[in-house]
Amino acid sequence: MSKSVQQLFSLSGKTALITGGSKGIGRAIARGFAEVGANIFITARHEDELKLAAAEIGEGLDVQVEYRVCDMIDRNPVDQLTADLLAAAGRIDILVNNAGSNEPQNLVDTTDESWDRILELNLTSCMRLARGLAPAMIENNWGRIIHLSSVMAVASNAARGAYSGTKAALLGMARAHALELGPHNITVNSIAPGPIATDLPMNLLSDQQKKQFSDRTALLRWGQPIEMVGPALLLASDAGAYITGTMILAEGGMMCRTFE
Repeated sequence: MSKSVQQLFSLSGKTALITGGSKGIGRAIARGFAEVGANIFITARHEDELKLAAAEIGEGLDVQVEYRVCDMIDRNPVDQLTADLLAAAGRIDILVNNAGSNEPQNLVDTTDESWDRILELNLTSCMRLARGLAPAMIENNWGRIIHLSSVMAVASNAARGAYSGTKAALLGMARAHALELGPHNITVNSIAPGPIATDLPMNLLSDQQKKQFSDRTALLRWGQPIEMVGPALLLASDAGAYITGTMILAEGGMMCRTFE
C-alpha cells in the first residue's frame, strides 16, 4: 500500500544529527525535523547556545532533543562525537552537515592556517562524520546524508577561494558517496543556499554588500533560515527517496541573472 503525502514527509522514528544546530539554518532545520517526528541531536561549540536551542527546538513536541558540544575543526572531538552518538542512539538515520565558516582572503594573502581551518571545518569534518555514521546506516538499509553547500559552489566573489573551493568539493564528494551508498538505500545530497540572513553574513558584510547580494536574486531579498527547511525535509524523508548525488539550489533565483 502506497504512503500518503503526509507519511512520505514524516520522520517519525528517525534520529537526526544536525551540526551547527544552535542557530541559523541548522537550528531551523532541527526544529523542522522535530515537528515531523524526528528525535534530534544538535552540535555546536558553545554549550550555553546549545542548551537554549535544544529547549526551543523541542518545545511543545513529543520528541527527544539533545545536544553535544563539539568543535568540528578538531578531529579527535569529531571522532568522539560519532562514538558517543552511536552509543547513545544506536544509529543516526539522518546526518545534516551544516557547520561551516568563511575567512575571506585574497589568494596571495591566504595563510596556510586559515586554509586548513576552513578545509577542516567545511569539508573534512563532513567526511569524517559521514564515514563514522554510514556503517550503521548500511546495516539498517536506510540513511540520509545532507551537506549544506552554498551558491558560491557554482558562482563566487573575490577573496572566497577557500570557501567556494570547499563548498564545491561537497558536491563532488556527495556524488561519489551516493554511488557507494545507493545500494544500501542511503541517499547523499547537498543543498546550496543563496544569501540567507544568518549571523555569519550579517556580521561579515557591509550594508552595501548585503544590498548587492539581495539585488542579484530574482526575489530581491535575503532568504530566511526557515526557508531551508523545505529542501532539507525533502532530502531527509521518503519523499526524496529517488533523489541522490545532486544539489538543490535554494538561492532565490540568484543564478537566473546575467549581465545588466
